Amino acid sequence: MASEQPIRDPKTDRLLTPQNAAFIAIDYQPVQVNSIASMDRQLLVNHIVGCAKAAIVYGLPIVHSTVNVRTGLNKPPVPQLRAALKDYPTYDRTSINSWEDVEFRRAVEATGRKKLIMTALWTEACLTFPAIDALAEGYEVYVPVDAVGGTSVAAHEAALRRIEQAGAKLISVAQMFCELQRDWARKDTVPQFMNLFIETGGTAALQFAADRAE
Repeated sequence: MASEQPIRDPKTDRLLTPQNAAFIAIDYQPVQVNSIASMDRQLLVNHIVGCAKAAIVYGLPIVHSTVNVRTGLNKPPVPQLRAALKDYPTYDRTSINSWEDVEFRRAVEATGRKKLIMTALWTEACLTFPAIDALAEGYEVYVPVDAVGGTSVAAHEAALRRIEQAGAKLISVAQMFCELQRDWARKDTVPQFMNLFIETGGTAALQFAADRAE
């Protein structure tokens, strides 16, 4: 029988927990989404919205960044993500590398977390550059590979290899959900946990959720 107490400190756990991780979303704006060619765009949107909702469910600090909205050169994030993160500020910038934006970097530092679940469009630029910089400054970077995308399959995969070689950990959206939930005994978040799979995974996830609910 599982203990109701955590078996290890969630703040120092080697795995992702609601107490040791922060969620970063960068540049999920219409132009960027429409230029993605490494995966189905609707699935990409479903996945990034699922990641954002998971961060909210588990109480992770969230840093949401956009590029060139204030300059008028770009549009705000896609409506689905705006709706999910409506209660969180966005940090707009002009730099391709968000880590070079003082406001963004200070927001990350203010989370007090060293494990960063980092998502961005494109993989080859707006994800790779801040990921490498964050790693160099002692952060751990976790990339949900099916919630990020590039301008081609080759560009996306090459970027992921570069990030991984720099020390990042590659995960999936489903792995993020499971790692944050970790235990079915944490009943307060089980309904939301199941809904995350339903909203991002289609019929297979519906069956998974139904089996777990029995």
